[in-house]
Amino acid sequence: MPYIVILWLLCAAPLLPSAVRAQSADSGASPEMVRLAKVLSGDRNTEEIVQHGQPVPKGAGRRGTTHVRLTGGGTALVSEGHSVGAVGGDLRWFITIWWDSSTKSYRFLTCFKTLADAGCELRGTAHWAGDTFVNDYEEIINGKRTRVQDLWTDITPNSHTLTEAHDTGNGVMKPYVVSHSTRQ
Repeated sequence: MPYIVILWLLCAAPLLPSAVRAQSADSGASPEMVRLAKVLSGDRNTEEIVQHGQPVPKGAGRRGTTHVRLTGGGTALVSEGHSVGAVGGDLRWFITIWWDSSTKSYRFLTCFKTLADAGCELRGTAHWAGDTFVNDYEEIINGKRTRVQDLWTDITPNSHTLTEAHDTGNGVMKPYVVSHSTRQ
C-alpha cells in the first residue's frame, strides 16, 4: 500500500499549485532564512528617493520592480530587479543571500549592471539588529577604503526602506542611496 501512495505523490506533484510545491520545497529552510524570506519575498515596486547622498526631485529617481524568492530548498534568497530613472539611469541586479551557520551571519553575492559597468562580488555579512536587517561591507570610494552598510528599515508586511549608508568619518553613517519598496 505505501508504494501506491508514493507513486501517487510522484504523479500528482506536478499537478499541485506552484505555491504548494514551493512551500514544500522550502520547508527545510533554517529559521534565519524563514525570517528573512518573510520580510523580503515577493514582487515589489521600488523607487529611489536619494542618489549619491542627495534628494532626488520627485519622480526623477529610479523606479522599477523586484522579484524576491526563497530557493534551493530554503538555502538562499534570490532577488532579481530592474529600475530606471532620469537620476541614476538604468540598473539591473541579481542578489543572493544565504545563512552561513559557521559565522552565524548572512552572506551576500551581488551582481549589478548599469550602462557603464557590470560585475559581481561577495559583498558583506549581515545580521539582524532588532527589527533592522544590516549588511556591513567595505568599498573603495575616492581611493579610500570606506565602511558601508545596507539597512532594511521601516519593515511592514507590505513595504520596507533600503538605505545604503557610507561612513563619513568617526563612525558617522550618511545615507547615500535610499529606496522604498512596496508589495505589488
